[in-house]
Amino acid sequence: MIGIGVKTARRLTISGLVALCMFTALALALGYANKARCTGPLFDEWGRSEPAYQERAYGDVCYSDIQNLWIGRDIDRHVFPYVHGGIEPDGTLYGGVVEYPVLTGVLIWVGALFADTDAGFLASSALLMAPFGLAVAWWLGRLSGWRALLWALSPPLVLYAFHNWDLPVVACAVAAVFVVHRWTSASLRRRATAAAVLLGLGFALKLYPALFVLPLALYVLTEGRDERRFDVRGALQVVGAAVGTAVLANVPFMLAGFGGWLASFDFQSRRQVDISTNSIWYWGFRHWTEYEGFQSAMGVVSPLLMLLSFAVACAVGWLRYERTGTYPWIQVSAAMLCGFLLLHKVHSPQYTLWLLPFFVLVAVRWGWIVAYLVADLAMGISIFRWFYLNMAGEPNGIHDGFTSQALMIGVWGRAALLVGLFVAFLAARSTVDDFGPVRSAFRLRSESPAR
Repeated sequence: MIGIGVKTARRLTISGLVALCMFTALALALGYANKARCTGPLFDEWGRSEPAYQERAYGDVCYSDIQNLWIGRDIDRHVFPYVHGGIEPDGTLYGGVVEYPVLTGVLIWVGALFADTDAGFLASSALLMAPFGLAVAWWLGRLSGWRALLWALSPPLVLYAFHNWDLPVVACAVAAVFVVHRWTSASLRRRATAAAVLLGLGFALKLYPALFVLPLALYVLTEGRDERRFDVRGALQVVGAAVGTAVLANVPFMLAGFGGWLASFDFQSRRQVDISTNSIWYWGFRHWTEYEGFQSAMGVVSPLLMLLSFAVACAVGWLRYERTGTYPWIQVSAAMLCGFLLLHKVHSPQYTLWLLPFFVLVAVRWGWIVAYLVADLAMGISIFRWFYLNMAGEPNGIHDGFTSQALMIGVWGRAALLVGLFVAFLAARSTVDDFGPVRSAFRLRSESPAR
């Protein structure tokens, strides 16, 4: 007989999953309470909080993109996104266009539908997104047991849950993993195709889940293999489902207002490395950012390096497949996300929410996780205090106080940890026990220990 030892995640009971969701609800409530400190008590004629909204948002570290974008994108006028708008030559969006993919644009519009102040918009948006945060907790609990407390009780969930519109896209990414590894009644190809649809929806929310389509396709290619051939058809079906879903989500907006639809992509392509991007490219080359040549170079260097990191992650995953017989698609996806976060020219604070589920799904050492959360906390608080000092015209250099020092610790500590995590994710095992199809005898023999 052939024996294979498999370490599986500890299953949670229904009461355990409910407790996990209650912890998440508490974190979401604290997150909303933190952001709500910036609202009111008075409002101007446009529904903007007073007094001194911007100074409070930065100085009290309660800033959120949700509240901030109430004015400036016609959100306060309840204009349906993309259809009637466009982008000015100077990069200004108008006519309801927002700088996000179409499904997030619709989510923003729905959140603003019954609001007449930025406070109401923040509250309704939080109510709209909170169920996605709870769903992530439930799915992570089903996938990896109590390790899901890393999501439910983490500082990033409090800091960033309602900073921007990221909970729905995180839910799409986690749901894709859940479908592949917990939909036990379906074939691998069917499960992976459904997961690809979810990743396509994620692309239509915030783009980044599209990174995970290739690792998933490679997983299907290799996991569906028999003694003679790879499952090429299954892999292509995964890619086709993801692409088709993304296209179907975008086509109605393309037909209704092509200029407005294109403007959101145009806005992102024009975005320069500046004080708002918070990436290593700004903090490492901030004295060069005023030069057009530097900005043009970043438009080439950043995406090329990202693509290189993706290729390295997929290649290392393939080497691991040849050694173990299973393509580590979750670990490769996590490493690719690290490459994106490190090398993209924009690194918004709430992107930590994208990485957080992988701390649950991949068994990297706790030291990596704690160090990253500490560095992120340092950055997430000090960046807004630094903005406040900058706005107030106060000294904000590295030798002028702890705010700038904490910011540099956060930015460069986080960057160094992303490099380390890229390697650590690729070397670690997944915490998700695989309920995929039974492997062939050939695959079992290849994985069994030598006698």
